[in-house]
Amino acid sequence: MNLWRETDSSFALDRAQVNFHSAHMNIPAPLLLYRQDPARNMARFYHLSIEPTLFGEIALVRAWGRIGTKGRQLLEFHDDALRAQEAFEKLARRKERRGYTACRR
Repeated sequence: MNLWRETDSSFALDRAQVNFHSAHMNIPAPLLLYRQDPARNMARFYHLSIEPTLFGEIALVRAWGRIGTKGRQLLEFHDDALRAQEAFEKLARRKERRGYTACRR
């Protein structure tokens, strides 16, 4: 154990990090959606996940594009897990209305 109070792990960010993770246990699993229509040459994916940031925020990670490509990615930052989860569910419902279906593994 380090004897310096300023750098001792009991005074570092470790303690706050443990509390942060235990407070956000209801984060939904990542969601992967597909939309395919061979007649229109359409093969799309949409990926949603919620992840904690290093600064105590919650990020809703959205990725989309053509299947087989890297696609694009967008991060939306939220103050708490509840708001991020509401945005996650709203986007999932919108994509399912547009014809996207969940990936079966």
